[in-house]
Amino acid sequence: MNPFEQTIQSTRSRARTGVLTTPHGKLSTPFFMPIATRGAVKTISTFDLDRLGTPILLSNTYHLWLRPGLDVLRARGGLHHFMDWSGAILTDSGGFQVFSLEGLRKLTEEGVKFQSHIDGAPLLLTPELCMEIQRTIGSDICMCLDVCTKLPATREAIQGAAEMTTRWAARSRIAFDVLRENSFNPGALLFGIVQGGVEKDVRRSSATSLMEIGFEGYSIGGLSVGEPFEQACDMLDELDTILPRTSPRYFMGGAQPHEILGYVKRGIDMFDCVLPTRNARHGHVYQFVHDDLTRPDFYQVVHVTNERWKQSDQPLIDEQRYVVDVELARYSFGYLRHLFSVQEMLGARLATLMNLRFYFELMRRIREGIEQGTV
Repeated sequence: MNPFEQTIQSTRSRARTGVLTTPHGKLSTPFFMPIATRGAVKTISTFDLDRLGTPILLSNTYHLWLRPGLDVLRARGGLHHFMDWSGAILTDSGGFQVFSLEGLRKLTEEGVKFQSHIDGAPLLLTPELCMEIQRTIGSDICMCLDVCTKLPATREAIQGAAEMTTRWAARSRIAFDVLRENSFNPGALLFGIVQGGVEKDVRRSSATSLMEIGFEGYSIGGLSVGEPFEQACDMLDELDTILPRTSPRYFMGGAQPHEILGYVKRGIDMFDCVLPTRNARHGHVYQFVHDDLTRPDFYQVVHVTNERWKQSDQPLIDEQRYVVDVELARYSFGYLRHLFSVQEMLGARLATLMNLRFYFELMRRIREGIEQGTV
């Protein structure tokens, strides 16, 4: 059975709403996934995430493989039980993290040989092992191991990475299916990852090859890594004519709120990004300026560490849509600035709650806009 069902097609763009069914719940698309790299979203708990209303988190295969390790995850029955999370979990393959270890890794057809960033121990991550790790984690949505290429790069390097990604995807598909019955989450979904940098023909070839293998969803990797926003949009325009409308599409690693809106208009259903939680820890919080998403100035980023907020009694939120707002409504911007100025951890926690709440509300407004024909 196809786990994805499109519900509404926008009359203004290629944006759409849908429902993605996972073993841990039905997810309304488009949606945003907070980053829980090591089994936790920094500064907040799964109790907080329940109150915020997020149905899915993103964790990292590479980091969980190294710590706590597969033995611990097996003993605890997978990551859901270990972190006390009843929602869905998507795990990326760890490929991006491994390939960022320049000078410490070597790429072969078998997999990636590298040194652990923790103790320097030699390791080999193969497509098959990547599937075993994610099956042990108990992920609801798993990613094939892919070859990440930094941009700018030569056409030869981009094409070689995309072709190896396809070969690894075929091996991942076989291993994923073989491991199904021995996993903590037999009904999990497997996504292929489209690579190809900013070369349109390589992107087309990568997508076509992955579709021949067959996956439950398709991820677009290798973008939001320094290329202009317009180039990323060009690649999505190209892929929209190729990728099946019957499958969910996941833009990996992006992005700012206005960029998410642009990607949704090009048919993307799923997003993740470190910005809302990372920026929160630096005192940067997102706010809506107005309700018109067709205007690029619909939001602003407030730097609460600025002097202008020192005497402010403005509440951190000005509306009561979620239970968690009861907590945020108790505090002012002046108090939040004070917390950052004296390096109290509560400041990072409150700012993180504010930013995730903003991103979830953004996705709700986008879905509403698609339904109303304004997005």
